[in-house]
Amino acid sequence: METVNFLLDRPLALLVVLLIGALIGIGFERAFAKADAARRKAYWRGRNAGKFGKKGPSLKTIEAAERRQRAASGSAATGPQDAAHFAADQLKLVSGASFTARSLLNRSEAKVFTALDKAVIARNPGWQVMAQVSLGEFLASPDDEAFRAINSKRVDFALMDEHCRVVHALEYQGSGHHLNASTAARDAVKKEALRKAGTGYHEVVAGHTTPGELRALVERLVPQPRDANQVDCS
Repeated sequence: METVNFLLDRPLALLVVLLIGALIGIGFERAFAKADAARRKAYWRGRNAGKFGKKGPSLKTIEAAERRQRAASGSAATGPQDAAHFAADQLKLVSGASFTARSLLNRSEAKVFTALDKAVIARNPGWQVMAQVSLGEFLASPDDEAFRAINSKRVDFALMDEHCRVVHALEYQGSGHHLNASTAARDAVKKEALRKAGTGYHEVVAGHTTPGELRALVERLVPQPRDANQVDCS
């Protein structure tokens, strides 16, 4: 109490004490803010082993960080340092995993591919049949969000002309395909993107499309060569 009365009787001394207290408070606040920023930086860069584990961040964590980075910047692209960082995280993840080769197509799809390939080459040697092609490889959009919605979606077969342009996409609908609601929803997205791009969409249904019908479909979709075909992808 005596100390308080002493300070009250001396305004200058009280001002000095308050100023010292304010400086100490600011110092603590800055220290806490710096520590918090360091923790967040370590979190996003995958350096906090306690949070991510010994094997580093998961692919889900990496992709989520990429999405947040794009949303924050308002652009689909990240800077070179961010791209290098994400690639390093992905490399660490892949290096710690095992991989085995597997068939690109199942048995039923392989039969359709063989028949389709023969029919297309017989009709026009300049055309090619491609399998399991991502839409992002042959469709483009100025809308980044819309492009990301279709980028990784695939079509079972793509008919590519002599100029390396995908003119038609074919989907193989196996047994029970129509019972899967999520598959139907994904197909609807693909159909709309292909429609807007002017790329044909056609279905080959298991147990319903005969070899003759498949050849007839190819004859309808693939034009006969006007002259000696030479591949020109320029």
